[in-house]
Amino acid sequence: MGNGRNPLRTSAVGALSATLIAAAGLGLAPAAQAADSSGGVRFVDISGDGGTTLKANVVTPAGADGTRAYPLIVLPTSWGLPQVEYLAQAQKLANSGYVVVSYNVRGFWQSGGEIDVAGPRDTADVSRVIDWALANTPADARKVGVAGVSYGAGISLLAAAHDKRIKAVAALSGWADLTTSIYSGRTEHVQAAALLDGVGHIVGRPSAETQQVFKDFFGSNLSKEQDLIAWGKKRSPETHVDQLDKNGAAVFLANTWGDTIFSANQYAKFYEELTGPKRLEFRPGDHATAEITGLLGLPNDVWTDTGRWFDHYLAGKDNGIDREQPVQLKSRSTGGYEGYPDWKSVGAASRKIALKGTTRIHTNVDSGADGGVIFLSSILDQLTRIPPMASIPLLPRYWTAVWQSEKSTSVQRVRGTVKLHTTVTGTKESGTFIAYLYDVGPLGVGKLVSNAPYTFHGRTPGEPFGVDLDLFSTAYDVPAGHRLAVVVDTVDPLYIEHNPSGAQLTFSSPEHDPSYVSVPLREQ
Repeated sequence: MGNGRNPLRTSAVGALSATLIAAAGLGLAPAAQAADSSGGVRFVDISGDGGTTLKANVVTPAGADGTRAYPLIVLPTSWGLPQVEYLAQAQKLANSGYVVVSYNVRGFWQSGGEIDVAGPRDTADVSRVIDWALANTPADARKVGVAGVSYGAGISLLAAAHDKRIKAVAALSGWADLTTSIYSGRTEHVQAAALLDGVGHIVGRPSAETQQVFKDFFGSNLSKEQDLIAWGKKRSPETHVDQLDKNGAAVFLANTWGDTIFSANQYAKFYEELTGPKRLEFRPGDHATAEITGLLGLPNDVWTDTGRWFDHYLAGKDNGIDREQPVQLKSRSTGGYEGYPDWKSVGAASRKIALKGTTRIHTNVDSGADGGVIFLSSILDQLTRIPPMASIPLLPRYWTAVWQSEKSTSVQRVRGTVKLHTTVTGTKESGTFIAYLYDVGPLGVGKLVSNAPYTFHGRTPGEPFGVDLDLFSTAYDVPAGHRLAVVVDTVDPLYIEHNPSGAQLTFSSPEHDPSYVSVPLREQ
């Protein structure tokens, strides 16, 4: 943080927020009506932590008469969505023999309280909902699961670390490290945070603490940095991974490669830290886009595997999910699934691109190399396989540094986390740069493979320092005959930049510490 340029939270962000909410509400309404007409749904009030009223709905298996108990699944809602969000999936789960309780998290819509951003009150609410379900439904206390999308995913993981009764979790498009998600590379992800803040004000009641956190975040107040990191750490499942492992819940994680709110990196790292039963799935798309069709009651791979996960670890069915390769990926290029025994096997091979020479660039101007627009760009990539693009030969070298590999003689299947190592010298004590990896075709048009921002503070002007930066994890196939290009510039609308006016950045490759990009590749 520091004296960065703070892009305004424009009306476009607010309009996008409202559109997403409206679309979700309209799309889910038919599912809610259908479920309600079946007589299997009850809308109830549940007393959450501190007596806060949580608006909820309960779906029970047909024919449940109190003579037997059923596995229980609790579904906290996503950020800004109403309690009907999960009704289509809740009905499917109930038809499979589960008691399902979905509730609106505190601070949103008709539920009471204020937005706690997955704080202690939200975690405690899950336990209170479980208490209520065990007392008021034919739920089996020995078979409790929790699941959710986005906000509900993070709350579910935190709850499993704090409540030993939870035996299985499905965390879809969630986070493991909240700080890394919206402050990776010490850089504020402004579009992501603005969207969350805007939705919170439209359909929720942010607490005074929450409002101050967003204010400090957008204000790039460096004096508040450690406080913000501590705030995010408390709300990060990764902080509680030891307790989660100790409790022994079976954890299913699913996300998308292009998630512009919760990047794939932090889920992959978290997955490796878990020691109990676990599964990790990545697909093309942006935040929560992989789950949308399932929320509308349509066939959906993520929700199918969620059901299989609960069927095995709650209902005790031998459906084979525990014997499958636990890491399942769908490439952005081919659309086919690939299975791996663990995350480190995903990019078992690698290719290094040397970043030779010394290149100086000027700051404060967007060169045209960008990570795209939140939601829109990754959804376009998901549906049409057209990621953000840039003409690599036409990028102005005054504001960009560019390195290109030789043409490849075969397909390069990029899998995992691209790593950049370089030496940087700034003319000011603070600065920001964004690194991009492009797939460059014969005409010089580059398709974005991955990117990531990096910000530094407190550096001595003119003194070089080393930088190691992980780009966002991905799965992308670079065709034979194409090149890989590494591009660095200093402005991207996705992030707040911290380059003082007139600053310059120099990228060098000392003989004793050469600069490079390491590209992880799937073994042929």
